[in-house]
Amino acid sequence: MLNQHPPTRLDRSRVVVAIPARDEAAEIGGCLLALAAQRRAAIDAMVVCLNNCSDRSVELVRSLEERLPFAVHSLVIQLADAAACAGQARRIAMERAADLAGADGILLTTDADARVGPNWVADNLAALAAGADAVAGRADIEPADVRHIPPHLHAMDVRECAFAALLDEIAALVDPDPVDPWPRHDEHTGASIAVSVAAYRCAGRMPAVPHGEDRAFIAALRLVDARIRHEPGIAVTVSARTIGRARGGMADTIRRRMERPDPLLDDRLEPAPERLRRLRLRRALRLQWTPGANADCSNLPALAARLDVSEARLAGLLGTRYFGAAWARIETASPRLCVSVPVEVAALAFETARAERIRDWVRRAAERAGTPFAVAAE
Repeated sequence: MLNQHPPTRLDRSRVVVAIPARDEAAEIGGCLLALAAQRRAAIDAMVVCLNNCSDRSVELVRSLEERLPFAVHSLVIQLADAAACAGQARRIAMERAADLAGADGILLTTDADARVGPNWVADNLAALAAGADAVAGRADIEPADVRHIPPHLHAMDVRECAFAALLDEIAALVDPDPVDPWPRHDEHTGASIAVSVAAYRCAGRMPAVPHGEDRAFIAALRLVDARIRHEPGIAVTVSARTIGRARGGMADTIRRRMERPDPLLDDRLEPAPERLRRLRLRRALRLQWTPGANADCSNLPALAARLDVSEARLAGLLGTRYFGAAWARIETASPRLCVSVPVEVAALAFETARAERIRDWVRRAAERAGTPFAVAAE
């Protein structure tokens, strides 16, 4: 079971774009004009949350309003220092956008320094029409800005992304998602998210966290079994500045790595053997889960032993309305899953080679069995 949201009727949906902006006078004009140049699909309205601006961002947005082919709702606000963050600003913009779009509407969000392509809206709507509740796009660095990043950091990012892609391909083989088949990507960036209003509200809305609100939002969608498509063909370009507007954002990450390289990879990554074990358990549990009912099956004792939890506790943990919520609870409760093994940068070449071997092995096993590897291997 994927989710319980009614299908979105896109032919009647209002499309509203939400953008948080703080001191973006140098970039936001290009962002808005790129959105105005959309083909094959129309934007009904845009909400720009201009928070704590001390430059000409407000004046620039207002000067463009009459030139844009959609209604612009500018929210000029002053947040308290403790709340002045990208997560809060994006939430404010998304809330107004959801009200404007209505219950059957579609929300899209991007960043004020992003440039979307002319088919960005249409491609997101196509992915939603194909069955997704939300669509995650990629963020590529503006080609002219790549020169500002030291070559060794760029090379390191390429290697880390290749390793992440291997882990994700293993996931697609072991625990396949019919709405998010391979090829896909594994990015979750606020520069490109589309979501139905129904799924947005079901997930509890955009988290107003100091940073990483994009990842937190996708995690919240997963808790309610929203169907998420990571469409590799949807990408926007963003700047590679090292002085950013959002604390903990891309600019901070680039600057930090320039000053002191990280010893560990992103904490969402782990060695391939550990990832394979985690995925096989997730697949096995998914097959036993029944919405809102305690699991009662012959496999429960074996699964409880593999998780190192009691059979009664596992049955209770599985007794939720959504599998995503059940899995999150199980990952926290199981001593075998609650700690993720970090990957050291120095070991990346070794870990990548291991991931390639495991990917190839899983692929062959799945092809021979004609079924997902986790099922074939049980």
